[in-house]
Amino acid sequence: MTSTEQEPDLEALLEYIRRNRGFDFSGYKRTSLSRRIRKRMQVIGLDDYNDYVDYLEVHPDEFIDLFNTILINVTAFFREPQAWQYIASEIIPNIINSKPVSKPIRVWSAGCASGEETYTVAMLLAEALGMEEYSKRVKVFATDVDAEALNHSRHGIYNPKDVQDINSDLLEKYFERVNGRYSVLKELRRCVIFGRHDLVQDAPISRIDLLICRNTLMYFNTETQSRILDRFHFALNNGGFLFLGKAEMLLTRSHSFTAVDLRRRLFTKVANGNLRDMLLSMSNSDNQPTAPEMVDQIRIHEAAFEIDPVAQIVVGLNNSVLLANNQARTVFNLNLRDIGRPLQDLELSYRPVELRSRIDQVRSNARSITLKDVEHPDSEREIRYFDVQILPLINGDTAELVGVKIVFTDVTRFKQLQNELLYANQELETAYEELQSTNEELETTNEELQSTVEELETTNEELQSTNEELETMNEELQSTNEELQTINEELRQRSQELNRVNSFLEAILTSLRAGVVVLNPHFNILIWNRKAEDLWGLRNDEVLLQHFMSLDIGLPLEPLRIPIREIFAGKSDYYEILLDARNRRGRLIQCHVTCTPLRTGTDIQGVILLMEEREKLDD
Repeated sequence: MTSTEQEPDLEALLEYIRRNRGFDFSGYKRTSLSRRIRKRMQVIGLDDYNDYVDYLEVHPDEFIDLFNTILINVTAFFREPQAWQYIASEIIPNIINSKPVSKPIRVWSAGCASGEETYTVAMLLAEALGMEEYSKRVKVFATDVDAEALNHSRHGIYNPKDVQDINSDLLEKYFERVNGRYSVLKELRRCVIFGRHDLVQDAPISRIDLLICRNTLMYFNTETQSRILDRFHFALNNGGFLFLGKAEMLLTRSHSFTAVDLRRRLFTKVANGNLRDMLLSMSNSDNQPTAPEMVDQIRIHEAAFEIDPVAQIVVGLNNSVLLANNQARTVFNLNLRDIGRPLQDLELSYRPVELRSRIDQVRSNARSITLKDVEHPDSEREIRYFDVQILPLINGDTAELVGVKIVFTDVTRFKQLQNELLYANQELETAYEELQSTNEELETTNEELQSTVEELETTNEELQSTNEELETMNEELQSTNEELQTINEELRQRSQELNRVNSFLEAILTSLRAGVVVLNPHFNILIWNRKAEDLWGLRNDEVLLQHFMSLDIGLPLEPLRIPIREIFAGKSDYYEILLDARNRRGRLIQCHVTCTPLRTGTDIQGVILLMEEREKLDD
């Protein structure tokens, strides 16, 4: 009995999560998955999976807590120190020595959680290369499906308890103490790239020298583990290293990896065989030497298949790509190294169309499937269209299925002609409708023009009458203009007189040896002559309309406040005082200040202050 039959409600919950949040937990072990979900359900007081689905619909924020419970983020710096010592002493020097200085060193930390192991390998690389060389050559890709854990690791800030296993020299060299916590040095963090990645669904990162995935595979079932390990095999360079957790073994993919140090769970990639070896082994089932005629026949088939103008690939029963002709390699950006790799490791498996499920369907039914007008964008960002045929390959002697052939027939030109014909028909229909509409508009316009002619004749008569009225108004405006010219001449003369008076007043204020300040009833400055500027160092434009008592000058102003108010109130007509002051040059002086009212008739419009500098006499 399958797990689906045992707990259909759990499967319904997982399907709901996949549809609504894009997390596919179908490859996880059901016992572990059920235990983690029920732990979360107990927190909110639920016992039934169906009730929990209803709760998720009403409380979408619950998804975050659920994912944090399922995705157990348990990690530490230098976890299992002996394994990391082996990495530092053997694996990293091997990688550095095997690569030219011009080639980058690429590391993938899959399932990085909160980032401790990611920064551990980054520190070891920086120690081996030196920080300058590390910054130039190293790229560490850190991925996880938990966005919250990625956000924490991206900041690289840890509590003192988190860093207690780090050697004191490394801690001082690669961390900064900030507010009682430890922050990873920017130079080290700059070469680490964090991103969300689902090991089951997303395409693997390629050209990796060291792949770290510790205690992550153990949460998946055997089938899903096999798929992930196939992706890891594709991701690693030939001779690249895979570092697993102590609870994980490569039981399902022992032919793809070989152990470097089994006790420390370090493995290296085994390269796939070539296409000719696979073909000969398929044709020689009894392990006897292949006849020359068989070899020639294979070569002829290969040549004919290779030059076929239609893109074709052949997939074996183990889902590996056995053949891909020149046209297929050109169109889908394949190379000879891709021959023999699992189909799911290639972009072709899901683009331009999802092939894996359809290949499974062809194997089950032993019937071909044809897909029409499949879109495929090429390198020049143009859309090409293919008819895709997925055909079962049957052994004529045994009637057994030996593989699946996929044929991509380019129908781009036919599709373009079809679209052009459709577009031309639409344009023709549109033009006919526009022509008919235009004819109706012309008839309507003709009637409107007839009516407009009659309206214009009436308007002409009205314009004649309006013209006569305008002529009368023109004469009146001419008379008004003459009056305005007379007034303008008078204003010009008065303006000249005002300018002369202002110049005369300016000359008087400039000629006075005393500083002159005129205040309005609000103590705002109206006049500040040049002598006042010379005394106190403030220009006229700096003090104009400023409150006199707020000025910061060498003259004490507070003794003048009450006398000035009494003058404004009409209680006094004259006030004088001798004040100790400091002029703009910083010299101590005595300033004789005289306050008198500025009158207009009987009204007091302001107060005039005269300030005369006198030498300060020594006591």
